[in-house]
Amino acid sequence: MLLDLDIFKIESTLQPKQGRVLIAEPFLPGDYFSRSTVLLVQCSDDGDVGFILNKPTDLEVKQLFKGFPDFEANAFLGGPVSNDKLFFLHTLGEKISDSLPVSGNLYWSGNFENLVSLIRAGLVEEEEVRFFLGYSGWSAGQLAAEIADHSWVVVEPSVETILLSDENFWNESIKTLGGNALLWQNFPENPELN
Repeated sequence: MLLDLDIFKIESTLQPKQGRVLIAEPFLPGDYFSRSTVLLVQCSDDGDVGFILNKPTDLEVKQLFKGFPDFEANAFLGGPVSNDKLFFLHTLGEKISDSLPVSGNLYWSGNFENLVSLIRAGLVEEEEVRFFLGYSGWSAGQLAAEIADHSWVVVEPSVETILLSDENFWNESIKTLGGNALLWQNFPENPELN
């Protein structure tokens, strides 16, 4: 008897937009996007850019940069693109020159040396900044096609939850969807091992 896997397909009612979060459907393969939540920081006709919020690493930022201040912050896997570069989200706004607004008081990028100076002066709290190795990127039309294929559901998060998210953020995000999406939580990551 064949299973009706259409019950796992959730129709996204929101369109991708800067500041919204993508929730991966449970069958999306790959180390980066399997059960991931991705914050979109830039959406344009040329493509989309985001950072995976729920894939922390054991790498501390101070280990990655010689001379980085003693600041407790681990880097997260941001995505498969330019994963040899460090990116950051923050709520420091105009305190960091060249910051790019995302949504509300959430920003990304900016002058890294400016950020380091603020950290060194003790003017940045851990919950005000999140670091990422690499980013997630989609070419023009690619993300829309993936959403149409039910690979992602788009949600409107609260800004407060973004920088506090951890490896459990995918499960927590599923709970906010409710309905058939709750089935996603109980589906094994690798059904062949079940």
